[in-house]
Amino acid sequence: MATNNQKRDIDKSANRDPITGTPGAHPVGVGVGAAAGGAAAGAAAGTVAGPVGTIVGAAIGAVAGGLAGKAAAEAIDPTVEDQFWKENFNSEPYYKPGRTYADYVQAYRTGYEGRARYGAKSFDEAQRDLEIDYNKRRGTTGVSWDEARHPARAAWERVDRSKVSSSAPGGRR
Repeated sequence: MATNNQKRDIDKSANRDPITGTPGAHPVGVGVGAAAGGAAAGAAAGTVAGPVGTIVGAAIGAVAGGLAGKAAAEAIDPTVEDQFWKENFNSEPYYKPGRTYADYVQAYRTGYEGRARYGAKSFDEAQRDLEIDYNKRRGTTGVSWDEARHPARAAWERVDRSKVSSSAPGGRR
């Protein structure tokens, strides 16, 4: 029988949607998609239909963008990515002896979440934005962007490889 604390830990690892309880929620992807879709549709409608069209276009665009962002984010399962990197970080070529997973975790998250967020851009094209994202979330870790760039790139490239292998026959990751 699981204790209440164990149940909470299980729920956290399932990355449940806060409203529906469905595992594998991706609110960042939905939010980014909604904002981008709303802005684009609002601007387009505003040029044709004026202020009212801008508001209606933004609402419709936010819904469509949110759905697109959710689809992109769901292609990346943060629970799977975190587990992979937790098990493999110390076998990577950039690993520095004495570093822990906690030292690298935000770099990995920046990489795989950035891959969903910056869509068609390459890592090099998105690097400045990724650096800003990383510096906002890195907390007290002593890992600067110069060092974090390598695990972020590794996580970004893992997502790219996963997309290729999941579209191949058999859909393996």
